Amino acid sequence: MHAHAQTESESVGSPDPLARERGHLAASRAALRAMREDAEALDIRDVTANWVNAAVLERQLDERIKSLADLAHTPLFFGRLDYLHAPGAEQAEGAEGEEFYIGRRHVHDADGDPMVIDWRAPVSQPFYRASKKDPMDIALRRRFGYTGGDLTAYEDEHLSDATEDERTSKLLQQEIERPRVGPMRDIVATIQPEQDEIVRSGLGGSVCVQGGPGTGKTAVGLHRVAYLLYAHRERLARTGTLVIGPNDSFLHYIEQVLPALGELEVRQATVDSLVAHVEVRGTDEAPAALVKGDARMAEVLRRAVRSHVTLPTEPLMVVRGSRRWRIPAYELEEIVSELLARDIRYGAARDALPQRIAHAVLVRMEQSGEAPDDRVQDAVARNAAVKATVKAVWPPVDPAKLVLRLLSDAEFLAEHAEGVLSEEEQRAVLWAKPARSVKSAKWSSADAVLIDEATDLVARTHSLGHVVLDEAQDLSPMQYRAVGRRCTTGSATVLGDLAQGTTPWATRSWDEALGHLGKGDAVVEELTAGFRVPREVIAYASLLLPDIAPGLAEVNSVRESPGSLAVRRVGADELDAACLAACAESLRQEGSIGLIAADARIPALAAALASAGLTYLSPGEETTPDTRLTLVPASLAKGLEYDYVVLDEPSAVVAGEPDARTGLRRLYVALTRAVSGLVVVHAADLPEQLA
Repeated sequence: MHAHAQTESESVGSPDPLARERGHLAASRAALRAMREDAEALDIRDVTANWVNAAVLERQLDERIKSLADLAHTPLFFGRLDYLHAPGAEQAEGAEGEEFYIGRRHVHDADGDPMVIDWRAPVSQPFYRASKKDPMDIALRRRFGYTGGDLTAYEDEHLSDATEDERTSKLLQQEIERPRVGPMRDIVATIQPEQDEIVRSGLGGSVCVQGGPGTGKTAVGLHRVAYLLYAHRERLARTGTLVIGPNDSFLHYIEQVLPALGELEVRQATVDSLVAHVEVRGTDEAPAALVKGDARMAEVLRRAVRSHVTLPTEPLMVVRGSRRWRIPAYELEEIVSELLARDIRYGAARDALPQRIAHAVLVRMEQSGEAPDDRVQDAVARNAAVKATVKAVWPPVDPAKLVLRLLSDAEFLAEHAEGVLSEEEQRAVLWAKPARSVKSAKWSSADAVLIDEATDLVARTHSLGHVVLDEAQDLSPMQYRAVGRRCTTGSATVLGDLAQGTTPWATRSWDEALGHLGKGDAVVEELTAGFRVPREVIAYASLLLPDIAPGLAEVNSVRESPGSLAVRRVGADELDAACLAACAESLRQEGSIGLIAADARIPALAAALASAGLTYLSPGEETTPDTRLTLVPASLAKGLEYDYVVLDEPSAVVAGEPDARTGLRRLYVALTRAVSGLVVVHAADLPEQLA
């Protein structure tokens, strides 16, 4: 493998490769600009039949113009493939190969010939997958290095040359280790073969990715969305795509990635925002949250919804003109029982009932020699007597009122939870002080999920074409069901790490979780190669694994960086000062710094930073060249990463959780946020696993 870098002066007037590649970059940028200008110049006034079509077309055109933006610090292409033969052609003697530049989006010249190929196109695949063992018809793979937006280096691998050794790419290593300022970067230039397999897996199947810290699982999930949107654009434009993250600061952190991958049309949400049927103002104690999040609650709700149906005991009389039609009680009971047995949504069955009754009336009309048509059936279904029967037999159900009654009325709960929840579990979920109304109730986020389940029992939830669920290990079974409802007709990408589950109901196994999601046939892939966290740091954090996730493979980092871990013991009265000193030390390096501490320690550290005149950000806020330090409560650290991390008092992080296992998992998360270096500062004893 050969690396090349040159200064500007060397490239002037010499036919060297770097000057040629810079020329191709300049020409590609000009071509992209021309594509954008063409789109902006399109006049659609004469081609549309009406204003609705015009509005739709205009929106599509705006999206197109937006997608053609040239992002200054995002290199237009990052690699080049030289094929031995023309792709797709029979590998005939003398069939000339072609070279393709691989980038974030497709760019073509005035004649329509490609100048840059989208990384998702089939012809780009060898950039990620080809190796000495399987060169995939590639003679040369070239990677480009950039400084700012300028092309400053390239590196070649001659895949078909058996004499050249296979080595790790230096540019690849630099790209992975480049200091991160601002929101999450895409890894499109650094996708590894095992990641690429997941990224390009088909739309039909669901995939679950178990990956330790720094294995790139979030990036893999986002790249899979971008790939699926490229390969199945029409279908997903109709059915929709959704990325679900654990909190808003995490979503803000990733929202820049998809546009850089050439994707603008993806919705983002948290599980809480998906099920926001009521305003959440309350919280649950852990025992209540555990029961409310248990999948058995779905059966309690199903029984409670269906309990509203009462079998008819009176016959029905329908008067039409001078004639009366009588439907006996036993026949009405048969109709209702048949609808109950079909197990369709409560609301759909309620809508079908008047039509079924009207049909029974029509049969009698025909027997007496009349010839009624569909309009007569509709009129009978709207008859006042029929409506009254439907209201008495199958009344409407308000999901929030139903859950309110279950949590307030001990008898109602006992009736529907019999044989499902123990008496102790029933007591755990009952409100100590029942709320008067849906509006005044102090709903918790677990209650909102119950209302979502009840809502789905009444009317079907809209399903999307693809859902990505990140940090999935923290969901309760009922939350998995809520997400699963939103992709019953589509597929899912589930991303998580069992060792980072920090809720009392955290996922024990992926098989169990995928069952609740309704995706029991999903393939579980494990990523064990770490690209982000240095080897020393991940090895230190992995000392906790036998206690927090027995049986899970530890991450093997590809990154050797000696001296990346320091553990410092100080006196109790020196703790704040020692943390500030470690932050000041880290600020001398390039990149972002995270000061992570137990939530209870945050006010003291905030005061210390303020009095030392050190400005800092809150999690999710973007770093700037002037402010690169973020003060992070341990409860919000998950999913975030910083070039340098200072971790304050590990034992306080553990003590801040309701039980030891959750505490150690929270500590594992905090220990694995660093990309370049970690300093652990403590006054109290370290947890025994780390000692």
